This record gives sequence, C-alpha cells and structure tokens, in this order.
Amino acid sequence: MQLNIKSLLQISLVFLVSLPTFAGNEGKQDRLYQKAARIHAKAFTIDSHNDTPMWFTDSTYNFGQNHKDMRPRNRVDIPRMEEGGLDAAFFAVFVGQADRTPEGNEKALNQAITTFEAIHRNVNLNSDKAAIALKASDRYLNENQKKRSVFIGLENGYPIGNDLSNIDRFYKLGARYITLCHTRNNDICDSSTDSTEHNGVSEFGKNVIAEMNRLGMMVDVSHISDKSFYDVLELSKTPVIASHSCARALCDNPRNLNDDMLKALAAKDGVIQMCILSSYVKTPLPYPERDSAQKALRTKYRGFKDLSEEEMNNARREWYELDDKYPQALATVEDVVDHIDHIVQVAGIRHVGIGTDFDGGGAVSGCEDVSEMRNITLELVKRGYSAKQIKMIWGENLLRVMKTVEKQAKHNS
Repeated sequence: MQLNIKSLLQISLVFLVSLPTFAGNEGKQDRLYQKAARIHAKAFTIDSHNDTPMWFTDSTYNFGQNHKDMRPRNRVDIPRMEEGGLDAAFFAVFVGQADRTPEGNEKALNQAITTFEAIHRNVNLNSDKAAIALKASDRYLNENQKKRSVFIGLENGYPIGNDLSNIDRFYKLGARYITLCHTRNNDICDSSTDSTEHNGVSEFGKNVIAEMNRLGMMVDVSHISDKSFYDVLELSKTPVIASHSCARALCDNPRNLNDDMLKALAAKDGVIQMCILSSYVKTPLPYPERDSAQKALRTKYRGFKDLSEEEMNNARREWYELDDKYPQALATVEDVVDHIDHIVQVAGIRHVGIGTDFDGGGAVSGCEDVSEMRNITLELVKRGYSAKQIKMIWGENLLRVMKTVEKQAKHNS
C-alpha cells in the first residue's frame, strides 16, 4: 500500500506530538528509580527472618560466596546482601517440631546448638564483611566498619524442652527473639496450623515469656494460634513482634494476622514484619503435581528429621530440582506492598516491617533473593511513601521494639 504526502505528514505530526509524552514518562521513571536508590542507601535495612543457617550446617558452605547461579541454590549470602543494600538480618536457628519426649527434647537442643555454632563459624570466616549483633546499638559499630549485622532468632521454642535455663543459654549464644512455636503445638503454646491443645499459651509457656522479658528477648508471635497470640499480648510486659507474617484480610491463611490482631499488636506498640513467602501473600493456585512430588520427597527423607549432613545436602538438592521442574506461580512485589498498605491503614506506619523468610520458602516475583530487596523500596516510592516512612518500615520500627525490650530487661536486672 502506498501512502500519499498528506498521510505521511499526518503520521509525522502524531509521532512528534507523542514523543514528548513518551520522553516525559521515561524521565519520570528515571527520577523514581533515582529517588528509591537514594532512600534505600540511607535507610538502615533489616530483614527480621531468614532460614539461611540451614545451609550453614553444610561444612562446604561459605556465607561469603555469591551463590546466585549455583545449584542447589539459596537466597542469602554476603555478596548479595551488599548488592541488594540489606544492612542486617535475623538469621533463624530453626528446629522443626518432633517428639516432645526427653529424647526428642535433647535432640532438638543439640540441633539448635549446632546451628548456633554454625552461624558463629560462618560469621567468623567472613569477619571482614559481617559481625554478630547482640543489641540494637551494635548496628552503628558494624555499619561504621562496613559490615553486615547478623542478628539471631530461635524459630520454635521446642529446643527449650522443659528447662527454662535453656533460654538463658540461647541468649548467651546470641538469640534475641524466640518464635514460640512452629507448625505444630509444643509445650509452650498452640500453633496456628495444629489442633487446640493448651487453649493458647500453656502454664510452662507463661514462664517462658516471663523469662524472655527478664533477659531482654523479643517474643515472636508468628506461627502461633490466635488464642496464643492474645495470651502473649496479655502476658508479655514488653511489645512483641511477628517476625514473618502477612495480613489475613488479603490472604486468608491461619499464619497471617487478621485486622483485630493487627490493631491489638499496635496497641501494645509491637510490629508485624511483612513476609514475602508467596503462599502467605497470595493464595496459590492448585498445583497437584508439585504437591505430590514434595510430599513424596518429605516421605523419602523422613520429614527431614535426623538426617546426616550428606542426606540433608541431597534433600536440599532434590527439593530445588522440584522447584525447577514444577515452578510455582509467585506473588509479586506489588502484592507484598498491597499488604504493607493494608497494615499501615489498619495498624499504622509504626507497626510494620519486613521479614522475608528467604531460604524457608520466601520469594516473590521481583524479589526472589536478597539482591533484589531494593525493588520493595521502589514500589513503596511509587505509591507515595516518604523517605521517613520507608526508613521506619525497613528497620526503625523493629529497632524501636528491640530497644524497648532491652531497656525493660536492664530495668529488671
């Protein structure tokens, strides 16, 4: 088809009129990126929960090496923390729930101590780049030395067994919060994903919370049942945290907090750390092939309990091979910030932070490992959050709670 001179002039005119608009949009995007980069660089950024220490128990693993393109893969290491501008993280000493017997409790205690030691070993191996942080103010010392701060949390109070002195033992090993339970009930409280046993926090659990308050350990309510949650708010003399949870109003999962819980947490000056585990952010579509393959792998490796180092390494490798074969449709960074918007609306800007659950299942499209953390800041900037508000979300809110807990413990001593 041939075009006459008039048609060519009309096309040229449309192009010239639209060009400034296109250039203007591109310029606006550039300014947003630059603004987000400046804010992210100035903020002290903390991830309140990752499960990366499960890799540390592999004697061949080096936290100081970039594992981005390795298999089996993990999502957190020092080079990618630097790349993503993450200044600090709580590394979880995770122990899955098993038999609540003297033998089971002893195994759990030994597993926890092994993981604590593995964290210290990996940090010591990379002492030029990272350092253990024991109190909120340690961030300044580490930041001045250009080191990443490694805080420690115990995920699941099961290794305490029935011995309160173990709480002090974990505190001396560096733990500054305890997630009271995991996916099943323990002797402390009921889980959000198990049946009712104690009707909330047990009598022993009350003593656990009191001892944590005395020592200066934050009480973590992620994973616990709704009744346990309200019991903790009543029992704890200090604000509490949910180290990796989302808003139930946007994703109806028992692991998440409903609006009344968000308001109650805020009333106690606590903070919910927004989790980016996709199925807590957005209800996943059915994927029976993936579910069946994961179930078979759990059976093969005895629920991942009592595995040798070789067995655990094989289990990790096969688990991530399943991820490659049956890739999950992930929620997005936009979905994550929808939750943050909701929490801010319901509970207030002082009561939300970020806890990824990386290496424990955490990942969304746009933030699949720690190197992509800046994308959350970018989305917050796009939605009009100020630099002050973003700094609160990225660390100041959690540090406020930590300082309050430390101050209360000092008052008790």
